[in-house]
Amino acid sequence: EAAKRKRDAAAARPKKRAKRAPSVLQPETQAGPELGPGGAGPQEYSIPPPVSQGKWKNKERVLIFSSRGINFRTRHLMQDLRTLMPHSKADTKMDRKDQLFVINEVCEMKNCNKCIFFEAKKKQDLYMWLSNTPQGPSAKFLVQNIHTLAELKMTGNCLRGSRPLLSFDPAFDKEPHYALLKELFIQIFSTPQYHPKSQPFVDHVFTFTITDERIWFRNYQIIEEDASLVEIGPRFVLNLIKIFQGSFGGPTLYENPHYQSPNMHRRLIRLSVAAKFREKQQVKEVQKIKKKGSKVLIKEDPTEVVFETPAEERPVEIQLVKPESKPIVKDKKKPRKIQRKKQKKLFRTEA
Repeated sequence: EAAKRKRDAAAARPKKRAKRAPSVLQPETQAGPELGPGGAGPQEYSIPPPVSQGKWKNKERVLIFSSRGINFRTRHLMQDLRTLMPHSKADTKMDRKDQLFVINEVCEMKNCNKCIFFEAKKKQDLYMWLSNTPQGPSAKFLVQNIHTLAELKMTGNCLRGSRPLLSFDPAFDKEPHYALLKELFIQIFSTPQYHPKSQPFVDHVFTFTITDERIWFRNYQIIEEDASLVEIGPRFVLNLIKIFQGSFGGPTLYENPHYQSPNMHRRLIRLSVAAKFREKQQVKEVQKIKKKGSKVLIKEDPTEVVFETPAEERPVEIQLVKPESKPIVKDKKKPRKIQRKKQKKLFRTEA
């Protein structure tokens, strides 16, 4: 009975009509509503629908957070990615002692199915994990050449929350491990259509380029007038280490043969500096040995004396008388100088 009453009440209510704003051309003295073509009632007008009429179907959510020990540049990069990706979520820093598979549980609690995790080591090396939680796959990268939005003096700008275009290098389709990474990048960095926090505009583009066995990330603004590109930032370089079958672990699907760890790179630099120092020391020792070595005596050449002219022989004179001593000339100005110095000392002591 209560349900029937509600239906009857809803049917009895008159439908609300939006009032039409009075036109500027009509004078205020004219009273009364405008009649429709049949003269039955006031004229109605339709309210324009909202911009996005579609339904939010792609429920991708990306968790972006880091471990403890990151520096200020990594923190700014993480914040820039959060602002560029409206479908991202944040979380507190993870402790170093925790294992990486704990991140799957964190993503489940945050209701996220993708994850970007920044792992810092030795306060100078930064690693990025991109993972599809909880099934996988996941990829581990070494992040190099980081430049954030605050650091770059770029003229580009874009609307916050707008959906980006994703531009990939043609090399992504040539090799299977790059094709897997391309699908992972698409699912993580593309903003879902009709997302509540997104704007229905496309005014910037994310580019992923493969050069020197590394993936270069850039963010450009699309200018409407001539469709030219102006860089916004941030920018960084991803050096692939491994691709795992599971999320943050599991069997290794691909290992980069061109990857060189930062520790090995620093070790090679130290060895090259030490080799240069050793080379200098060896050159010095060789020079010392050459100086100490026995000199080779060259035989006298009899033809050297041919063009020598003997000098005239002078008689040796022996001086028997003591030479006269030169008269000592006293400096008349010297006592005056001594007096002036004494007077100056007295003035200083009195002052």
